[in-house]
Parts: sequence; structure tokens; C-alpha cells
Amino acid sequence: MATTLSIPIMRLAAYGANRSIIKLLIPPTQRRRCSGKVLSSQGSYQLIISAMSQSSVEHVEQLAPDLEVSDSTQELEKPFSYIFRAETGGLAKVLVGVKDMKYAVRVEVSFLPRAVGEDGLVMNWGMFRSDSKQLLVQDSQVAFVQNSLGGYMVELEFDSVEIPFYLSFLLSSPSVSEIRTHKKTKFCVPVGIGPGCPMPLGVSISDDGAINFSVFSRNAEGVVLYLFDGRTREPSLEIDLDPYVNRTGDIWHVSMESIENYAGYGYRCKGLALWDKGDKFHAHDILLDPYAKVLGDFVLDQGESMSLAKCLGSLDIEHGFDWTGDVHPCLPMEKLVVYRLNVGQFTKHKTSRLPENVAGTFAGLIEKVEHLKSLGVNAVLLEPIFSFDEQKGPYFPYHFFSPMNSYGYASDGVSAIDSMKKMVKMLHAHGIEVLLEVAFTQTGEGEDAACRTISFRGIDNSSYYIVDRDLGYGAHNALKCSNPVVQQLILDSLRHWVIEFHVDGFCFINSSFLAQGLNGDYLYRPPLVEAIAFDPILSKTKIIADCWSPPDNSYMEIRFPHWKRWAEMNTRFCSDVRNFLRGEGLLSNLATRLCGSGDLFSSRGPAFSFNYITKNFGLSLVDLVSYSDGDLASELSWNCGEEGPTNNNTVLDLRLKQIRNFLFVLFVSLGVPVLNMGDECGYSTGGTPSYIDRKPIGWNGLKTVFGRQITQFIAFLSSLRVRRGDIFQRRDFLKVENIDWHGSSQSQPNWREPSCKFLAVTLKAEMDDKLSNSNDGDLFISFNASDLLESAVLPEQSEGIVWLRLVDTALPFPGFFSSDSDPDVHQAAGLSSYDLKPHSCVLFEAKRSTH
Repeated sequence: MATTLSIPIMRLAAYGANRSIIKLLIPPTQRRRCSGKVLSSQGSYQLIISAMSQSSVEHVEQLAPDLEVSDSTQELEKPFSYIFRAETGGLAKVLVGVKDMKYAVRVEVSFLPRAVGEDGLVMNWGMFRSDSKQLLVQDSQVAFVQNSLGGYMVELEFDSVEIPFYLSFLLSSPSVSEIRTHKKTKFCVPVGIGPGCPMPLGVSISDDGAINFSVFSRNAEGVVLYLFDGRTREPSLEIDLDPYVNRTGDIWHVSMESIENYAGYGYRCKGLALWDKGDKFHAHDILLDPYAKVLGDFVLDQGESMSLAKCLGSLDIEHGFDWTGDVHPCLPMEKLVVYRLNVGQFTKHKTSRLPENVAGTFAGLIEKVEHLKSLGVNAVLLEPIFSFDEQKGPYFPYHFFSPMNSYGYASDGVSAIDSMKKMVKMLHAHGIEVLLEVAFTQTGEGEDAACRTISFRGIDNSSYYIVDRDLGYGAHNALKCSNPVVQQLILDSLRHWVIEFHVDGFCFINSSFLAQGLNGDYLYRPPLVEAIAFDPILSKTKIIADCWSPPDNSYMEIRFPHWKRWAEMNTRFCSDVRNFLRGEGLLSNLATRLCGSGDLFSSRGPAFSFNYITKNFGLSLVDLVSYSDGDLASELSWNCGEEGPTNNNTVLDLRLKQIRNFLFVLFVSLGVPVLNMGDECGYSTGGTPSYIDRKPIGWNGLKTVFGRQITQFIAFLSSLRVRRGDIFQRRDFLKVENIDWHGSSQSQPNWREPSCKFLAVTLKAEMDDKLSNSNDGDLFISFNASDLLESAVLPEQSEGIVWLRLVDTALPFPGFFSSDSDPDVHQAAGLSSYDLKPHSCVLFEAKRSTH
């Protein structure tokens, strides 16, 4: 039996209309350690009143002739002890525990005035959940049995299907009509509800099978746990957490023996709305648990504003997944070919020819896996899939532990989780890694005027959000990533996706923000960035920094701390290649990007440079060569002579060459090539760079001449990178002695002259016997960004070796690229000249002559 402590009594608030405050004591030894599992229990309701001795059975049966009597001398399992002081001066001790698979409430009363004791004692009791005025059982009465020590005892037993609930009761005797607590309130104890434990955060199961709820809030004065049965919009149970019993440090917690009757849950945090201090507790908001693993849908009551929308955590959390046979591809970074996509927009368009419940979901992506393989892709980079504000887009999530419900076949939390796991397993089976873009620096909760309170803002605004400095763009939803609480949230989220969903890596949007300290200064060793780099789980994944900021669509380039573990999205690559191919860049800038951006990655190697031409914001590849009006200056685009759509064949041919050039430079540069969804099929937004103007891609574009030649070209370039991995798939830089740069007519390039727009390079194979294998000959690559014809002189080779032309982006389809095994491939001897047409690129490979 639980130990009774005779110290000042602690407080528990029974939540409901005209809520009563009662006193209780739970010994610290009753608290239990928790682990992450799930429990449900079943049973039917049955009430049993038990007495201490057989001699009192008749008296009990007279009061309740239909109730069964049982022996109450048996010890209770997992008991909790509550002690009340009665208004008459006596003490009431209540034990709540388990006996014979039922829940027992044993009430022992002692030290009553003699007059009360001589008259006998009766308990009038009732049961309630969310409101003490709405009793599930009321006006029930049972007599106490006097024991040998002069005390009184009675025991009630309840079947597990009825828990959790509150038992409310009064004492009475013929001489005293009602005996209340010394606070003049009813006695009240929770049944099936325990103090819980602080860790882990979220919903978990303790070692003894109880369900534990735990949430962080440093500044809330009180926290209420709401449980919903899913049949109505009103809560079925409200548990007012006591700060003395249900709080450890800044964490509020409570446990329950069963959650079978409930479908969802949320919290309400009580406190003052101190706007000047950043505290914004709104009593009417029911808030989403930041650590919920499954989400329900938004519930918006009629007549309420969006601020009262309830996004509940789902309690349908006991679902397994068969990962048998799943193996992470574990591809070396330098061997990646990445395809960035938005799960919803990738297959949502009707031209994907997928069923309605598949289009725009994880299952839809599975249906297009052959398309990814045909491009030579071995990694997909998914735009943020965390639950997000659909009006703002995926870069403004409101939760970090669950995929977007609409990405599941049933548009609910469980189907989204199951579908994503199937997608990951399927992609892994095809040798394709899954990388996630993650946005941890801002959320979808609105500013004060929008009053979009979903989770963090109402739980503890000043702990989760930056409220004490101006960020420059009016953001009111910037997470305080320098706060250890937020850092722990981020680390826990990342581990969750690796462990539960088997993802292979992450690309951190607005990563420069993660490197800031409390005052906004950049830190030499930012704790969160370092923690991710050395985390025993996360350090085994691919971690990529992207310094793009969604709130103001800007870049903040910094020297990102990396510990040789962080890769980066190479924004310089994008801008320098765009500038060169439109005829405005320096040769030195192009050469630096081709060789792996040694100015940025000298201490890491080219494999840490993720190169891209287009992204999911900004202009698509087709728009990049079709629009360049004044508003698009920052895009570094060129319309090739006419703005927007045109029927001018000369302009169209030039645009097509430029698209080939961009793809060619992307794949022959050292680093990881990153393709953007839809570029292979001519996706266009009509020249708008805004992300919100992006629409689902049309799959009919793959059937056009443009779609066929671009997809085939990408596939050719992907296979070329694999075949010549000795040059293009390197973890370290090429040796200086194996690179020869050429200007016009074999002269040295004029690196700093803006008017120079021709560059050629010979990349020498490093093996001594260069042609012992047909795949290891030298490469000669030339780039002409001018409007004039340029003549390139092919380097001299040893006897019997010829140059095979594999690519000339100026030639018509299908002849602008060819395999080295093609018998009709163009051959040229060393020191031969080759004419490069305006705005074109060529690639030659040295091979032993077959003639």
C-alpha cells in the first residue's frame, strides 16, 4: 500500500463549471519513468462496493441491494494516495489503484468527532469527466464499515472501460448532514489519472503501461489537457494540471491508465497576455502539442474565427510498419544526382493520369519512380512535408513531427504516415535516397493581427519565438533557434524522421539563421549546427545548408561552419553560370565553378557543393531563357531576344541551346547536380518568380519534342558522370597538373576581361596507362557564350588516339549528343580545329581509333 505522508497537503484542481479546489498528496516515490509505446484497454462497466469485513455485508446490501460485495483486504496495485482534511477536523485518505483487473477507490476516514463516529458514516458519490455538474453517476450512496482501530473504510470498484474520470463525494451521518473538505468543497479524486513524468515530451507509454502526456511551457500559469472522443467538437475530458503535482521544472505532465475512449487531444495554457513581454496566452485557444506524432484535421466551430481553429494531436498512435528488407542506399555524396520536387505539385495535375486519391500524394510519387530512374536520378529532395499553412506554403510549417495530412491516400494523419513510409521503402528499393528540406526558422502561425494561434504561440510565445529584437522584415513568427528548448525540439524532430521514416538526410532552409546567437550575431561555433554535425544519429545522414530565407526571399551568404560534415547549396554556382551564359560573367568565375568552387569548399572538397541552376522559387529553366524584363534583374535571366512566348524560330532555337548549355554545365561541373521538378518537361510560371504562383506540373510535356530531347539529354549526362566518375564524381579536387585551360586559338585565357566569352579546358585522366580502359581518356570541353563563331583547337594526343565528339549543344536533335560507342560519332585528330557556334558548348573524349 502507498506510503502516507503527514505533511501539508498539495493541491489538485478538478476542472469543470464552478470548479472545486481540493487537496491531495502524491508521494514522489509514485512517479515513474516513461518510454515510448502505446496502450489501449477494453472492458465493460460494472460497479462493485466492497466492505472490510463480512459482518457489515448486510448493512451495505440494505443500502445497495443490487451491488456485489467483495473482500477489500487485498493490496492495491499501482496505488496513488490522496489525503484530505475534513471540515469536522478528521482526515480522509483515498487510495486509487488496481485490483483484479479493475480500478479500486478505497476511502479511509479517521479522527472524526465521537458524535459523528457513533452515528455511522455514509458516502454520497458521483462520477464526472469534463464538468462536475454533469455527473455520469449521481445520487449514489454507500455506508462505511468501521474497522478494529475505530476508523471507517469503503471501497468502490470500476471496470476499465469507465476510466479516466473524477470521483466526487461528500460524507454524512445522522448527526451531520454533510461533511466537506476544510475548504468547504466536495472531496474529489482522479481515477485512472496519475501525476505522469516529464520525459519524453509528447505522448508516450510508461513501463507500467500508463499513457503519459508531457508538454513544455515555462511561462504558463496553468495547463489543461483536453481529450476528445471524435464524435463531437466538445472535449470529453478536461484535466487541469496541478503545478505542484503535474509540473517538473518547465514541463507539465500527467498520465492515464487508458486512452481507448478518446481520439484526439490538445492543451490550453493559462496566463496573462503580457504583450510587452511577449506572453500571449489566450484562454479560448486549444493548442496542438508540439511533439504530437499524428495530427487530426482542423476543427473550426461555426461562428468562430480562424484563431479558434483546433488542430488536435491524434491518439491513433499504435500503428506499425514493416520495414523488413529496407536498406539505406548510403550513396557517397559525390555520386548523387538530386531531383528536387514538391510532393503535392509533382503528380497533382490531371495529366499525371493517376487516381484522385493518389495524385498529389506520396503514393503518386511512387507511381513516377520509373521517370526518376530514366533521368539517372538517385536522390530526391522533397520540399518541406511537415504540416504547413496551405495559404503560405510548405516553408511555413506549424508542426515538425508529422507529414502533411493531404499527402496521404485518405488525407489524414495515419494514412500520410503510412504512405510516406511506403514511399521511402520503395525509393530505397530502387537505389534512390530520400532527402527532406526542413524549415525550422519560421512557422505558419501569424502575427498579432492575424491571430493565427495553433501551437507554439499559445503554449509559450516568448520561449519559442523571437520577441525582443527586430528581424528587419516584420516577421513575428521567427523561432528562437538560439534557445536550448527550441534546439532540443529541432534535434528531436530530425531524429524522429531518421528513426521512424528512414530518411537519408536534410537540407536546412534559412540555415544562416541557425548560426546566430541571442543578439543576432553569427557565432563561430553555433551550438545547434555543431550538435547536428556530431549527433550520433544525424551525423550519419547527409546534412546540407541552404541560406535562402523564405520570409523575405533573400540570401544571407556566410562562411558556414561545417566540421567537414555540412554540405551547402551553392548559390554562387547558380549566379556565376547564369551570368556567363548570358554573356556577362568573367571566365575566372566559370572556371572556379567548373572545378568544384574551391573558393568555398577548399577545406571540404567538391562533393560538399550542391550545384543548381534553378530552384523551386525563382524562374524555371524555360522561363530563365524567356523572360528578363526590369523586374527580373535579380534572376540574372536573358530572354534571348524577345520577351515571353514567341513564334520566332531564331529566338526559339537560341533558347533551346541555352537550356542545353545550362544542363551541360551543371553535369560537367564538380559537385552534386540538383535538378528542379518540371524543368525536363518545359514547366513555366509565365515569368513570375514567386513561389505562390507555382502550379502542378503537366506531364504531357514529356511527350513533346522538347520533353523527349531534354529527358534523354539529362539521362545521357547522368550516365556520363557515372562512366567518367574519375573526373566528375570526385570527393577531392582535380590536381592542378591535370587541368589545362585554353583561350581562343590555344592562347591563355584572359581571366579578368569581361569581354572574353570563350573558355576551353582539357581534363587529363590520372591513370598512367590512360587508355588501358576505354573509359579513362582525357576530356576536352569548350564554352562559347558570345554571339560569334569561335574556333577551338583540340589538344594533341599520342599516336592512335582520336577525339570523339560526345556533345555539341548547337546541333539539332537528336545529334547534339551521342554515346562513345556510337559508330557514327564524330572523330577528330589532335590539333584539329573545331568551330563552336554562338552560345554553345562541346565535349570531346580521347579514345583509341577504331579505324
